[in-house]
Amino acid sequence: MGVIMKALVVEDDTKTIGILVAGLEEVGWTVETAENGKEGLINAGRNIYDVIITDLMMPEMDGLEMITHLRDDGVQTPVLVLSAKDTVDDKVKALKEGGDDYMVKPFAMAELVVRLEVLTRRSDLDRIIKFEDLEVDTKSRSVRRANGEIELQPREYALLEYMIKRQGKLVTRKMIVENVWNYNFFPSTNIVDSRLCRLRRKIDGSYDKKLIHTVRGGGYILRVGE
Repeated sequence: MGVIMKALVVEDDTKTIGILVAGLEEVGWTVETAENGKEGLINAGRNIYDVIITDLMMPEMDGLEMITHLRDDGVQTPVLVLSAKDTVDDKVKALKEGGDDYMVKPFAMAELVVRLEVLTRRSDLDRIIKFEDLEVDTKSRSVRRANGEIELQPREYALLEYMIKRQGKLVTRKMIVENVWNYNFFPSTNIVDSRLCRLRRKIDGSYDKKLIHTVRGGGYILRVGE
């Protein structure tokens, strides 16, 4: 049995949603949907998808703005833009903002499926993120250090993935709360510090070379240090 692929469809037209869901499920995909870019951004931050299919013109947040936010947040899931906008300028703009492919409506389901297969094959090549002897597989959500597997809880994994995608850069507590917990407010508890403490014990505890460091008054950084 092959690997089941998972897609997020971000679309406000119910007829198009129905066509996409039925067509993808017929070839063995699982599909989740969002009705606008804002909802799609939340879903993509909380869940792992093999690919995202998005319209451009939607309420709340359009597809282009959603793609920009995804890339700014470090989400590298392949994005196929599916839109009625068919000018060269529209296509170029969407690809420059972080889209990986572009199809114009109306579309042929067979062609769309093939394009998705190509996108997911490419993304498999980039799914391993390395920093020193630490490896994170963003597809299976597995973590290894010095060839030994490290078991993490879902929130610990999300926190590590967020940091390793920004290796060498400071991540503040506010950034972590907004992007790992998806909160738009700062909690009164020390959930970030306590979860970082647990993550650090698992990642650095038995190793001489420490990777997770606290920046006093700033936040945290993934870098090499004693």
